[in-house]
Amino acid sequence: MEPFQKLTATAVPLRAENVDTDQIIPARYLTAVTKAGMGDGLFSSWRYNHDGSPKPDFVLNKPEYAGGEILIAGRNFGSGSSREHAVWALTEYGFRCVITPGFADIFYNNSLKNNLLLVPLPEETVNMLLDLVEEAPEIRITVDLQSQTVTLPDGQTLGFPIDPFRKLCLLEGVDDLGYIMKQADAIATHEAVPAY
Repeated sequence: MEPFQKLTATAVPLRAENVDTDQIIPARYLTAVTKAGMGDGLFSSWRYNHDGSPKPDFVLNKPEYAGGEILIAGRNFGSGSSREHAVWALTEYGFRCVITPGFADIFYNNSLKNNLLLVPLPEETVNMLLDLVEEAPEIRITVDLQSQTVTLPDGQTLGFPIDPFRKLCLLEGVDDLGYIMKQADAIATHEAVPAY
């Protein structure tokens, strides 16, 4: 995985609350066992017409938001089933960070294990960010994991919490198994000590 340290990028505003994992990636995509192509299915029920053509009013289809790596959404993002495919769809589309007032627990853990940083901010702050990005899609937001801050174009800095172990894994670009493998020398040293 690629280490996540600091991201400066444009953002995509998704004005929706209680977005569940079936809305993020519909069940028909769950037969896939790899991440390849998952980005095409992201929000597909909202993103495409029945004939497969893009819905021009959906935010991901608007040219001014192309290439955005930060998704800003309403509260309770990622609720519903525990499908890891939802995280794969977001990351394969190109998102590296999601900012909302709150996330479903299982989705939160799946995301951090798959190199997607989730940033919880107060609802009034998220609403302000949604307004800001809708008014000026070109603005760039900086998310600094080391300092656990989000910096706006006007210099305003907002802090966010994250579990210290998950932060370390993201900074180093490893999942749980990768972290354990990096401790191989220490494990071997421990195992070499005779038991009494």
